[in-house]
Amino acid sequence: MTSGMRDEVVGKLSGKTAVITGGASGIGLASAERFAAEGARVILWDIDIRSLDLAASRLSDAGAEVLGVQVDVSRRTAVEQAVERSMEFAGGPITVLMNNAGLPGTYVPVLETEEDLWDRVIGVNLTGPYQVSRALLPSMLEVGGGVIVNTCSIASFVAGFGAAYAASKAGLLALTRELASDYGSKGIRVNAICPGAVETGMTRELFSVGDEELMKPINSVPAGRHGRPEEIAALALFLASEESSFIHGAAVVADGGWTIR
Repeated sequence: MTSGMRDEVVGKLSGKTAVITGGASGIGLASAERFAAEGARVILWDIDIRSLDLAASRLSDAGAEVLGVQVDVSRRTAVEQAVERSMEFAGGPITVLMNNAGLPGTYVPVLETEEDLWDRVIGVNLTGPYQVSRALLPSMLEVGGGVIVNTCSIASFVAGFGAAYAASKAGLLALTRELASDYGSKGIRVNAICPGAVETGMTRELFSVGDEELMKPINSVPAGRHGRPEEIAALALFLASEESSFIHGAAVVADGGWTIR
């Protein structure tokens, strides 16, 4: 799933190769489009092969140089194989990583959170970014720099989103800070985006069913609406670019004002 070389684009990410997990839809795909528009070669990782093919074709048709890799980020051997394919495609270092793949939890208390749900959500949302970051850090260290952007959530620091999901996103924010602390002096910046309710395939089914109780938090935020994937992608681009060169270990909230209520 590759395209031919495109005409050179001079932009904020020119000459860079970016891996975006969960890149076949929603925030991941919107970010891939922004990164590509700013000159990056993009590698989409996703478990959904059909969505991956469609996303890669869409980017290729728009002139991007793109590779799609099917991978379950919760499986170490799958991540290692995906890194190998990605490195071959890149033909050089991969210095931008967006850990965006994620699973929703359920809005239930701990006693109603079954162990298989816990393991699945933690596996993708927390173990996945750990494994992917660990696999790509050597490439960044080799060239003396890189950027990791982790898609966390307002569930990283406020309750009410379900035990498994909240724990995974709080853990990912802690991992973000540890990575920033460990590798910032080596030229690697690591930051987190903490979105509120963004209209993606994962949230559309939950928030678009006409349930007034579910919609109350959305309607009551200052913005009075869902966020759009493109709005989060703009923030991801900022954090991936040199425009944010003095930002390390930050949790940047983009929630329409949800957490100030």
